[in-house]
Amino acid sequence: MIHILPIAAFEDNYIWLIHNGKQATVVDPGDAVPVLNTLKKLNLTLNHILITHHHSDHIGGVDALLTAFPTTLVYAPSNPKYSFKHQVVSENAQLKVGDLSISVISVPGHTLDHVAYYSAPYLFCGDTLFSAGCGRLFEGTAVQMLNSLNKLADLPQETQVFCTHEYTLKNITFALTLDAHNQELITYKKHVEALRKLDQPSLPSSIKIELAINPFLRCMKKEIQHSVSIDNDNILATFSALRALRNNY
Repeated sequence: MIHILPIAAFEDNYIWLIHNGKQATVVDPGDAVPVLNTLKKLNLTLNHILITHHHSDHIGGVDALLTAFPTTLVYAPSNPKYSFKHQVVSENAQLKVGDLSISVISVPGHTLDHVAYYSAPYLFCGDTLFSAGCGRLFEGTAVQMLNSLNKLADLPQETQVFCTHEYTLKNITFALTLDAHNQELITYKKHVEALRKLDQPSLPSSIKIELAINPFLRCMKKEIQHSVSIDNDNILATFSALRALRNNY
């Protein structure tokens, strides 16, 4: 049986722990300490590390984890910034990671090297897709990010979305400034508020939920276009306007 647990790190990161009761995989371990503590508590051996992109809050704990578990295999996209030994992955690569058969999806935009890992029904998408939001464009273009989001939006609606930051409530608050009459968004806000009051993660989300509430996946909707003064069905212009607004929200 597959278990997927969030390990909280820093102010709002989640390091995802995937395990079968004996062997474990972690996704984007920016900090080794909470990972090592959790592995010890659950009596797990770390076999694999999945890296979505090169930002320090996603890779900062890798070296310490490899010191503790030297035989761990690291998968990461191509980038010279990685100092640790790893196996390079790219679009359409097929991996066997523990009990999961994983497909690699290239999703540039937040960074140029960004990838996501998909094993139905699980999606580990790093900082590309957030619940009710998406990542900033630090290296890529709006065209790249929009194409990447479209790839993820085309996955089966039951896909569970494991992003790596607890940004959901602020993203929802922003989304409501654009889509105030979206009843599914209003209901989702209440659901997330209840979870956060109990100090529980808002994640995973799902592709079905995101298609209903995420403005960055709804750029073709007239209500979203009108909210950013786009009236000519220009989806790219709508996305770019949304991203600029969210950057300053």
